[in-house]
Amino acid sequence: MNDGHQDGLAQHFRQVRQRSLMLAEPLSDEDCGAQSMPDASPVKWHLAHTTWFFETFVLERFETGFAPFHPAFRVLFNSYYNGIGERHPRAQRGLLTRPAMREVRTYRADVDARMARLLGAHPFDAELARLVTLGLQHEQQHQELILTDVLHLLAHNALLPAYLATPAAAAAPGTPGWIAIAGGLAEIGHDGDGFCFDNELPRHRQYVAPFQLARRLVSNGEYLAFIEAGGYTDASLWLSEGWDKVGAERLAHPLYWRRDDAGQWHQFTLHGEQPLDLAQPATHLSLFEADACARFMGARLPTEAEWELAASAHGPAFDQLFGSCWQWTSSSYAPYPGYACAPGALGEYNGKFMLNQYVLRGSSCATPPGHARNSYRNFFPAGARWQFSGVRLAK
Repeated sequence: MNDGHQDGLAQHFRQVRQRSLMLAEPLSDEDCGAQSMPDASPVKWHLAHTTWFFETFVLERFETGFAPFHPAFRVLFNSYYNGIGERHPRAQRGLLTRPAMREVRTYRADVDARMARLLGAHPFDAELARLVTLGLQHEQQHQELILTDVLHLLAHNALLPAYLATPAAAAAPGTPGWIAIAGGLAEIGHDGDGFCFDNELPRHRQYVAPFQLARRLVSNGEYLAFIEAGGYTDASLWLSEGWDKVGAERLAHPLYWRRDDAGQWHQFTLHGEQPLDLAQPATHLSLFEADACARFMGARLPTEAEWELAASAHGPAFDQLFGSCWQWTSSSYAPYPGYACAPGALGEYNGKFMLNQYVLRGSSCATPPGHARNSYRNFFPAGARWQFSGVRLAK
């Protein structure tokens, strides 16, 4: 017989899956099929890929008489799992005019119905529960990507269309100042309470020297001061690769900022173009921009161990730890001591990306509720700007 734990999982499954469809509701089918750059994916692909995950890793293993909804979907909606087989090229996801959006919705409905039957009839199985939970966490990651990718897509449209017509609620600007952290031998990594991804393990000890961490994030006003002081023209503030990027791409301000003919700054957001709010956190910054701004302000980026220690020991004392923007750290994305990839194709989930990327901590306004935690390790290349990423200073 099914038990209460699996009943709760089935309910959570319905909620997460419904939220993905809800995120697509403000969009046209044309919006959902477009791809603005190779690093972004169409909404239609996100909706199909997250469905592919449950079909491939759960139904194929546990469903009696399993048959795929469409055999070609195994290739079309495989992201990077070489252990599963052939994949459609990432940069060409926007060329998938077929299947149509309506067929992707049918695909989701079919897999959802089969998952409901499986969870309702299958005796409790710890491995089934583990895979479904991982799939839901994976889908929540894609819910965040839906918003970041849609913002990047709409920003390329001269009409400057808003994803959401309702104005954004202004977040509290945060309290200036610093919090001193004593440092010492810190426990870093997931503490075993609830879900975590494998890259948050194993929990281990790491020495952290005494430091200070800013109470709040760097604001738009502070970043504007960096710009107006010639921050994008001062090579001494930049890492070499970042300075090359500034010159090659003629960077002079954050992604989605625009200065009008009257000299007023605006920012394109999910709510359309808005006057730049100087009190809000500066976002959509690369690690290079975050690092240069920190140097300009006489500080530096924290390490991920410093960030986690501060969040764990003094979390309530900080503003904007979660829910505003991801915060760059100076830490390369690398395995923790003793890390081991999971066996099989799911072992490709995190481990093979532990090269040439940097860790971000916290969460953003696009992160689904309940998805953030102190030990969460987000990661992006140093030049990435389309994510909701900002700066918290350390010294």
